[in-house]
Amino acid sequence: MTYATVDDVQAGFRTLTADERAKCTALIDEAAVIIDAYNSKAYDDAKNVVSCRMVRRAVGDTDTQMYPLGATQGTASALGYSQSWTMGTGSSGELYLSKLDKKLLGVGDHIGAYSPLEDMADD
Repeated sequence: MTYATVDDVQAGFRTLTADERAKCTALIDEAAVIIDAYNSKAYDDAKNVVSCRMVRRAVGDTDTQMYPLGATQGTASALGYSQSWTMGTGSSGELYLSKLDKKLLGVGDHIGAYSPLEDMADD
């Protein structure tokens, strides 16, 4: 089961080439598996948004973009031909869930504890 279509990914992003559309279809399938691994019970709207965000990061903004989508820091030099990028999570061209994606799916930074002994206590 997928949570987005190629048209969903293109909406508000950019028009994809024929090759990118084929790649996008495969990435949408993979995104659904990753999303379900985190929270298959998340709202359908959230799954759609997260699928689109994941695929857009993997496909990239354009062929000539100067920095990878998802980069949190970057450096570019000129005549010394130097570039360096710091990725917040995941890596360029890879499907990954950002902190916001996890929050949309209802997972992420939860603090808590569970004691298996509590189930054994009788009231």
